[in-house]
Amino acid sequence: MDTKYQLTGLDCANCAADMEKALREDGGLRSAQINFASGTIALNPAKLAEARSIIKSINPAVSIKSRGYDEPEEAQSRAIARRRLAAIFFSTFLLIFGSVFNRLLHETPFSMAEYFVLIPAYLAVGWSVLYSAVRNTLKGKFFEENFLMTVATIGAIAVHELPEAVGVMLFYSVGEYVQSLAVNKSRRSIRSLMDIRPEYANLKINGEITPVSPEKIQVGDIILVKPGEKVPLDGLVVEGTSFLDTSALTGESLPREANTGDKVLAGMISTSGLLTVEVAKEYEDSSIAKILELVESAAHRKAPTEQFITKFSRFYTPLVVLGAVALAVLPPLVIPQATFSQWIYRSLILLVISCPCALLISIPLGFFGGIGSASRRGILIKGSNYLEALTHVHTVVFDKTGTLTEGVFRVSSVIPEPGYKPAEVLELAAYAEVHSNHPIASSIVEAYDGDVSDSETDGYEEISGYGIKTVHNGVEILAGNDRLLHRENISHKNCTSDSTVVYVAVGGKLIGEIMISDAIKRDSSETIRELREIGVKRTVMLTGDEQSVADRVSAEIGIDEHYANLLPEDKVKKIDALAKSRGSSKGRIIAVGDGINDAPVIARADVGIAMGGLGSDAAIEAADVVIMNDEPHKIAVSIGIARYTRKIVMQNIALALGAKAFFIILGAIGIATMWEAVFADVGVTLVAVLNASRILRREFLS
Repeated sequence: MDTKYQLTGLDCANCAADMEKALREDGGLRSAQINFASGTIALNPAKLAEARSIIKSINPAVSIKSRGYDEPEEAQSRAIARRRLAAIFFSTFLLIFGSVFNRLLHETPFSMAEYFVLIPAYLAVGWSVLYSAVRNTLKGKFFEENFLMTVATIGAIAVHELPEAVGVMLFYSVGEYVQSLAVNKSRRSIRSLMDIRPEYANLKINGEITPVSPEKIQVGDIILVKPGEKVPLDGLVVEGTSFLDTSALTGESLPREANTGDKVLAGMISTSGLLTVEVAKEYEDSSIAKILELVESAAHRKAPTEQFITKFSRFYTPLVVLGAVALAVLPPLVIPQATFSQWIYRSLILLVISCPCALLISIPLGFFGGIGSASRRGILIKGSNYLEALTHVHTVVFDKTGTLTEGVFRVSSVIPEPGYKPAEVLELAAYAEVHSNHPIASSIVEAYDGDVSDSETDGYEEISGYGIKTVHNGVEILAGNDRLLHRENISHKNCTSDSTVVYVAVGGKLIGEIMISDAIKRDSSETIRELREIGVKRTVMLTGDEQSVADRVSAEIGIDEHYANLLPEDKVKKIDALAKSRGSSKGRIIAVGDGINDAPVIARADVGIAMGGLGSDAAIEAADVVIMNDEPHKIAVSIGIARYTRKIVMQNIALALGAKAFFIILGAIGIATMWEAVFADVGVTLVAVLNASRILRREFLS
């Protein structure tokens, strides 16, 4: 199983791509994955030493470290940053002094003295670039940034543009330094959105309280959660009462009350009381660990835009370099009075512009920022490919129970057939439903006052989409919907109730009907309205309930279409039909359900969304997007985040390609100098990174 490690010193997206390629192709580490946006690498721990060697060979400044805060490591990073800054100041001073010196001694026998000032200035900020260029050249890597900057600046020196060569290398170093600060700040901002990992747990042993790492706690251990502390692991409250802040997990602003016997999840914060909790899951199996793993691994599922830019960058740089060579050689051969020094200088400008870093850095940061922003609002998006798919939504398909309705059922009335009493009908239904985990079954068992022993029934059979068949005291009992009665050829009258109806039959004869009520969620109508406002063309409800129930719910919330009496396989067929009726539209179909029961529909849709996934492993595994509370309103929020993220990504693509194309033209016709070329490379990258960070500050409807 792969383990995640931190990559320190990684601020070059191109290097990250080269590292991953080398690990997979040269090192044979097929599963190795580098996440530039979060600065992490996932690989087999047994291959750690080999991975370190490969990464060092590509960029010695990058190190693999165990995850978590490491004070010596942080101090080392700050020391490296201080040395880089000192070199920048030293080089700046020498450049200013050398430029003045050069003007004073120009066209004198001492004009060569500028070299003794400017060459040290060049080496002070360019030594690491030169070293990396030589090392990579020996490995046959010619189309990388250090090599291109080295060729460009040494070429400038060769055509007697020494001050400009030093200035360009200095500007490049300043840009790289500021870019590194911006990338690291962006990463910290994204991590802060997901800063729900508890630092310690108060382990209680023999009356003694000891703070220990959550990873060391075992199932069955007793821990204390004090007011203001995070719940470190999933568990059950055995003593105490408190209000819990669940906003980090669900995005909900209202606290939940927790009492003895209630379930609590890691990442919740106790705001008022002291809780004694019995641990139910080890840390690696806890809800918080799964959430963090999903969010951090989401960047590995790349969006089509991201995949295209990665492929594009592999061709873009060689093409620009080829164009630079042609620009240096061809014009002097065909244009009268053109000199090689003039056109070589122009070609060097193209070399500086050719690095695709603005695209390779800002786009992953943009998508990962969108995923992090969604997670802060209780929405888990399991890949940037799903985030991008959410930007083009044509149809949203809803399940009814637990999605648009509360899913909390209550028995509203019992209607017996002649010769039977309501209590008798309810008792026999309770014996039929005692083994089922379905919410309707639970409501019937709960409504029955007496004790129901599951040992008094046998031959239990749950018929998906129909109901229950069992035997009690030697008599067959059926409890289910209208389809079950038709399936078993049991005579009955048509029911037109707008509540869910459970028919109860004994020995092949109908004995009564149980009416079940389920309230509509308070934000269901608002959700449909918001989806229309943001351009969703079609909203559809699919349910296995009776037609009259579907009619009532659909009319109350304002949904466009609804289909009732559907089996699970019927719902999948309906999704297929909706996809065909979409015609030439490229809009996506989203299916929303309340977990594993709707898995077939969720899997068939372009994007599957599970509602109420808090603490539900099944929901988290089944869907592409998980809304961690049961608010359908978050569907519109997730679409809003996706669209804003794509807007930022497209802005960065237009900015990077537009700026580079503009300066390539200016450089080719002799208007732009290397100063402008460096801005087109480093400056545009910095602007794109800062633009991507806007996603983290954006307020979305919540």
